Parts: sequence; C-alpha cells; structure tokens
Amino acid sequence: MKTFKFLVLVSSLAAAGGGGYVAGTRGLATNFRQFFPGQALGETMPPAAMPTGKVIYYRHPDGAPEYSAMPKETPDGRAFVAVRQSEDVSFETVEKASAESAGATPNAGERKILYYRNPMGLPDTSKVPKKDSMGMDYIPVYEGDEADTSVVKVSLGKLQRTGVKTATAERAVIARKVRVPGTVAFDERLVRIVSMRADAFIEDVADVTTGDRVKKGDRLFHFYSKEIAKAGAEYATELRGGGKPDLDVGGALQLRNLGVPEEAVRAIARDRAVPKSIAYLSPGDGVVLERNATTGMMAEAGDVLFRIADTSRVWVIADVPEYDAAAIRKGAPATVSVRNLPGKMFEGTVDLIYPELQAQTRTAKVRVELSNADGLLLANMYAEVEIASGEPDPVVAVPNSAVIDTGDRQLVFVDKGDGRFEPRDVALGARGDDRTEITKGIEAGEKIVVAANFLLDAESNLNAALNALTASEAQP
Repeated sequence: MKTFKFLVLVSSLAAAGGGGYVAGTRGLATNFRQFFPGQALGETMPPAAMPTGKVIYYRHPDGAPEYSAMPKETPDGRAFVAVRQSEDVSFETVEKASAESAGATPNAGERKILYYRNPMGLPDTSKVPKKDSMGMDYIPVYEGDEADTSVVKVSLGKLQRTGVKTATAERAVIARKVRVPGTVAFDERLVRIVSMRADAFIEDVADVTTGDRVKKGDRLFHFYSKEIAKAGAEYATELRGGGKPDLDVGGALQLRNLGVPEEAVRAIARDRAVPKSIAYLSPGDGVVLERNATTGMMAEAGDVLFRIADTSRVWVIADVPEYDAAAIRKGAPATVSVRNLPGKMFEGTVDLIYPELQAQTRTAKVRVELSNADGLLLANMYAEVEIASGEPDPVVAVPNSAVIDTGDRQLVFVDKGDGRFEPRDVALGARGDDRTEITKGIEAGEKIVVAANFLLDAESNLNAALNALTASEAQP
C-alpha cells in the first residue's frame, strides 16, 4: 500500500513538472505578479510615479502615430490620452536644458525653435519634439527660417546621394546653329547685259551659245550703225585737225556715250578713220546666260543681245523660320553643303536679311555670299545652310540644364553655401546649343545648380506649402 502511494506521488510530480516545462517553452507561464501586486518573489515594487507637469500634447489611445495639440477624440468617440512633461523624454530634456540656462544670457548664435515638421515631407507639424511611425525625429524649424520659405536646406550626405551639381554663371557668347534649306543663285551684281545704245545691224556673231564661258575682251559680234559711223567720222576729222585724243572730251566722249567700246575708240584715234564695222567685246568673264544676237539682224537701241553672269561669287538664298530670324545677324558665319558634292563644305557670311516674311511659309529669306572660284556651285542647286545665330557680345549665361521652365515662370537655383539653395526667378534671352542668356535675376560669378535641380524645386514647393499650412493653423 505504501508503495502504491509513493508511485502516485511520483507520477503527480512528473506531470506537474512536464506541464510547467511545456507552459514555459510555449509562453504560457503564469504571471505571479498579478497575484502579488506589491511584491514578487521577495522583491518589493515601488508604486508607479504619477505624470507631472503641464499637458504638452495628446496622443492616440491605441498608440497610433497621430497627435494633437488640443483635446481630441477618435472617430469612435474615445478621447486622446494627455501626455505631460514628465512623460515626454525629448521635451523634458529640452525643458531641462532651458531651465538650466535660465537667467543666463543666450548666445548670439542660438535661435528659437518655432515648430517641428515631418521628416518625410508629409503635411504634419508639431509644436513639440516627436517621432514619426518609423522612429525618425521631426525636423526643427528655427526662427528666421520662415522668412524665406522657399529656401531648400540639404545635408551633405543627401547632396551626394541626389547628385546635385553646381556651376558658375559667367559671361559668354551665346551661339546656336540654325539649320535651314537654301537655293544657289547668281549674284545679281555680277550679271552683265550686252545691248546697243543706237540702232545697228549685227554682223558676224561669235560662235558662242548659252552656257558657254567667255573671257573679258572676247569678240561677241561686229555691228554697223549709221549714227555711230557719223560720230566716228566727226571724231576722226577732229583729230586730223590737230585735236587731242582725249577719251573724256569731244568726239571720243560722244562715241563712248553711244556704247562704242574703248578699244574701238582708240582704234579710230590711231587710224584717223572709221572702220566699216566695229567689234563688240565681252565686258567681263562669265557664263553666257542668254544669246539673242543673230547675224544680219537689225538691233534697236536697248535690245538685249547677250546676258553674261560672273560665277566667281554666288548667293545662297536660305529660308529661315520666323522664330529663328530674329537671332540671325548680318555678317554671321555660315556653312553650306550640297547633296551632289558630299563632304564638300563652303564657308560664307550672311550678306543680307530680306526685310519681309513670306506670308505662306512664315519664313524670312537670308542671303549668304559664297566664293565659287572653281565653279562647282550651279544656279538653282538645293543646299543645306547652317548659320551661327546669337549676340556677338558676351552676356551672362548659364548651362541650359540650370533653367527650370514651369510654363508660368523660369527659375534657377542659387547655391548659398552650407547646403542652402535659393530659387531665383530669371528672365531669359537668347538660347544657344548649350547655354542660355540670363537678362535678369542672376549675376556673373554666382554658383547655380545644373543637375538634380528638379528635386530641389519639389522640396522648395513642399517647404512653401508646409509653411502656408502652419500659418493657417496658427490663425484663430
């Protein structure tokens, strides 16, 4: 019988020990402190300290990251829990530091903290130090920072991560290439017309046709004119009577006024006689564009017998859009290329900007003058023209990437040092391939942001919105 009681006792102890082990390993151990509120296992617990100090803010009763400076209730009607000075470590530290420094003269560099803003940029502010749901401290906003709410302050580490880069605004020449189509044309000043100033019979026309090249002094045709023959006879008689062979007076001048070439006048002065027919010589080098002279024809005064063009210099008439025409200046360098001469480039200058726009195409005609000594450029060829545009004098300029154009405004971020960036409204001038002229807002020598400035713009707009929100909350 005793042996049976002993076995029952051992079994009970084993079951109790096993149950305690299972309860302990599975977190089911009994909290004995609830049965001994004042002590546990010989240990004396002091009573919980009551919160002291004034109420500094109110928190959500469930511990959610929601706070209020005034008494507030949840949507289901529960009141927010008041948090006093002794319960908020950060506030207590600040209050203690303030109390220790009470009576002492504050340092000149100390500034008053106005409020704290959300570190993630959310529209949430607090009048006391606090943390967000991720444990990040709210950022203090000091007195004076609200004077320019758009200034962006970025830490050195964040600057490196976001890739913010700066450059210096400097005076430079703004240049941009305007690429437009054009057409080759003859220089109007180098086109010569061969015609008679008196009625004449055309004899012995030279063997030249349209497109042939002639040189200055080449014979084009012979002619006989009754009026010219009479003036020549009077000039010969004048010379035989002792007159001087001066080409600018008397009979010589009359012959020249009738269109007789100087070579023919000198021949009359030398021979003291008028030839049966007079040779008409080419007035210059060029290409025959038009040939109307025919052997035996009667040419009246003013009739066009030959038209000859000197092609040593040609024009290229370019059609420039109205937007780009204002940026092109007379004398600007230009480069011309044609399709049938690949790799060949012709250098010239802008000779004239025509004073009217084409109504149908809204383009202005720009004339570029080119040297064509080799005769490679032919009239009416299509060409590609590249003209340098912009002001010839240096102006204040920044890289194109520095300018943020929102449509309503144009701005540039100025580096103020110590991670502070100020958005500056600017007025733009000419825009080049890599630089933009700044006519107002930026001075030469200022450091400006040229990369990641859109991130700074977003931060600046957020700061302005937060400060506007804070100001509205402060109003009664």
